[in-house]
Amino acid sequence: MPKSAKRKNISGRRIQEARGRFRPPLTQDRLSGKLARLGVQLDRAAIAKIENNLRGVLDYELRALAKALGVRVDWLLGGEE
Repeated sequence: MPKSAKRKNISGRRIQEARGRFRPPLTQDRLSGKLARLGVQLDRAAIAKIENNLRGVLDYELRALAKALGVRVDWLLGGEE
């Protein structure tokens, strides 16, 4: 199986990039807390798996991730800013 076929999502790299734009950078734990305040339960380990393309992202999780990170859903999916 080609390496690209093993990927579980296309947003992981962008989520990690968006966390790094915060000053200081937003940790996975802090992102988890922001998501919890939005009603979405993703712990640090789940976020790490998403960023490493080992876990898929549900639609409502993607919407909450975009809101917590201050980016558009389309951008998380590889679109332009």
